[in-house]
Amino acid sequence: MKFSEKWLREWVNPPLTTEELAHRLTMIGNEVDEIEPQGSALEGVIIATVLEVNKHPDADRLSVCQVSDGGKQPYTVVCGAPNVRAGLKGAFAHVGTKLPDGKKLRRAKIRGVESNGMLCSAAELGLGDESDGILELSGDAPPGESFSEYMGLPDYSFNVDLTPNRGDCFSVLGIARDVAAMTATDMHPLSVEAVSPTCQDEHPVELVAPEGCPRFVARVIRNVDVSINSPDWLKERLRRSGLRPISPVVDVTNYVMMELGQPLHAYDLSKIQGTIRPRMAKHGEKLKLLDEQEVELAGNTLVIADESGPIGMAGVMGGWSTMVSNDTSDVLLEAAFFTPEVMAGVARQYGMHTDASMRFERGVDPLNQATAIERATQLLVDICGGEPGPLKDHHDSKHLPAARTISLRKSRLQRVLGVDIPTEVVSGILANLGLHADLKDAVWDVQIPCFRFDIDVEDALVEEVARIFGYDEIPEATATGLIPLAAVTESRVDLDSVAEFLVARDYQEVITYSFVSEQLNTLISGEKSELVLSNPIASNMSVMRSSLWPGLLATASKNIARQHERVRLFEIGKTFHGSVDEPKEIVRVSGLIIGNAQSEQWGAKSQSIDFYDIKSDVEAALDMTGCAGAFDFVADEYPALQPGQTAIIERGGEGAGVIGKLHPLISKEFDIDKDVMLFDLVAESCFSAELPVANTISKFPVIRRDMAVIVKEDVSVSELKDSVHVSAGELLREVRVFDLYRGSNIERGRKSIALGLILQETSRTLTDEDADNVVSAVLLRLRQDFGAKLRE
Repeated sequence: MKFSEKWLREWVNPPLTTEELAHRLTMIGNEVDEIEPQGSALEGVIIATVLEVNKHPDADRLSVCQVSDGGKQPYTVVCGAPNVRAGLKGAFAHVGTKLPDGKKLRRAKIRGVESNGMLCSAAELGLGDESDGILELSGDAPPGESFSEYMGLPDYSFNVDLTPNRGDCFSVLGIARDVAAMTATDMHPLSVEAVSPTCQDEHPVELVAPEGCPRFVARVIRNVDVSINSPDWLKERLRRSGLRPISPVVDVTNYVMMELGQPLHAYDLSKIQGTIRPRMAKHGEKLKLLDEQEVELAGNTLVIADESGPIGMAGVMGGWSTMVSNDTSDVLLEAAFFTPEVMAGVARQYGMHTDASMRFERGVDPLNQATAIERATQLLVDICGGEPGPLKDHHDSKHLPAARTISLRKSRLQRVLGVDIPTEVVSGILANLGLHADLKDAVWDVQIPCFRFDIDVEDALVEEVARIFGYDEIPEATATGLIPLAAVTESRVDLDSVAEFLVARDYQEVITYSFVSEQLNTLISGEKSELVLSNPIASNMSVMRSSLWPGLLATASKNIARQHERVRLFEIGKTFHGSVDEPKEIVRVSGLIIGNAQSEQWGAKSQSIDFYDIKSDVEAALDMTGCAGAFDFVADEYPALQPGQTAIIERGGEGAGVIGKLHPLISKEFDIDKDVMLFDLVAESCFSAELPVANTISKFPVIRRDMAVIVKEDVSVSELKDSVHVSAGELLREVRVFDLYRGSNIERGRKSIALGLILQETSRTLTDEDADNVVSAVLLRLRQDFGAKLRE
């Protein structure tokens, strides 16, 4: 919500500076994000008239103009603006004037012609971004008058970030109510008098869907001159509110929306065919909107229709077929109340977001439509002339929001806020907020206006009192209470500990969206998600993710694009599976590494990451369970990973995760030209721990026996270790792999793996005979299982 400070101060003018006003607004919940100065440092800029325009003798795109500021002698000005013409009125800066950008005008010769000043564009005056033409003023602008005084400058635009529940504050009126309440300053409400009809024409309206549109206020205005430009003051107030002036009819409807919070729409009366009926759309109906976009309507969409079909999407955007154009002479003004329940999410469903939909979704005042029409009629007739007809208020009282009464207990107020606010102060705050309250036995019965949709329970009234009283006026108090000890289990590894462990290994934690594109989700997970969003916030976020990898890869791609050569990321989050009727959520720990194995260091050679770098990280993380030996890495395939560099992580024969190198086709999809190694662990399966068991530490020495066995290339180390553990018995404490050899004296298709057997007994010192017996048993088992041969 953006608005002009001077416009607000016409409604309520507290004794506060601009900065103080912004701070107070923020402290009551209407956060001021930005204060934008408007038209500062424009001393010396005056209104002038272009008397004569001639071509520059030596430049095709320049003109030599005679400009009058109301004095006796005109000024010769060289101008390159395409819209300069005789009779135009604009802002003229004399020689010596200092413009907002710091530029001081000097008399200069431009292609041999002396120029005495400048006709200014909006950008040069600090009043917008338009720089390709002179800022044009209305024909009644008085030459010689100060430009700042004429335009009501200087001023400030407040950009306020409103919370979704405060629909009543999306207007100058709504902000003024809050300012008046927080400063206890009198508000000067706008006096809107009924416009007397000068013709008796009206257009038939039928409320066939009162649950969605219980009120539709309309008025016919005939013989409107749409060729007349909007006055400068109106265009300037719209600009300072972030809206672009378009035409007098559109400008008036936008102005009233900003002023009173009620969106309006204007139809070309001659293009409406028969009775207007706000109704629910028929599935498959099509509508061309004002932005020339044609949409296919869903059955949950409220539309404005006539005999020809839909002519507007109610509360979102009008239709092309009945829009006001340069040929329009008869206008139908509409101000309706569309219920928030029907409007919620409709604009987003079609990928749109308009000023009107934003207000209707949050709720507009259901009693303010007639006032808005009267105000718009008054402005439109003053600007463009016309003959207004009678105002027609079509409504269904049963479906309109009714005023509510909510009780506020003084005891509840004190309990929630922790401070005893005097009764008279509370009563004053409620009165200043426009909430009529009757006090009896320390309980206020508060009548809630229809436009305050956010006040629906007692604690909402507590919040109102707190924010107007001032959060900084509530003294700090340290709460005390009994905090029971939470149950601690050693059967699981806390995921916070897993996160800290990965951070210690140089990973960075990220949090990504739970929504991804359907195509990407299927490409990476290999499954088509049934969890499709009805109203996605973006087209590339249409399904619930089945993997954490899409978010990690997107984040990695952004980092690489910003010259980060070495990337290590992880995320702990949920993935979503199953159907809408039977959804399933799985907590996962996923990560990736890209770039060099170690950070750049002058004394070490750089080495790119490989499969075993990420495998060591995963194994170290799994070791936190105290049962790293329970996990097996089994060569397999996975949709997103490159064949031959992929392993499924199993625990007890059940899949618990996957690890490997990203498939090159998917790397290309994310514009990553480096090797990417990824892991994905199911938290429940991978981080359930064994309970610690105390064992006696042997005081006897260990014996080590080394052997090198030759096996086939496809025999894995984990298979060898399993076989060694089975055959070695209780004397074996550890198996270490200390060499892998392929080359001369080794047959092709085979490899030599050197194993170190660590043997120990708790009750005695082992002998050479004991060690030899273990080695013999191991060799026999390896020969039987894998056809292994002892390497000489």
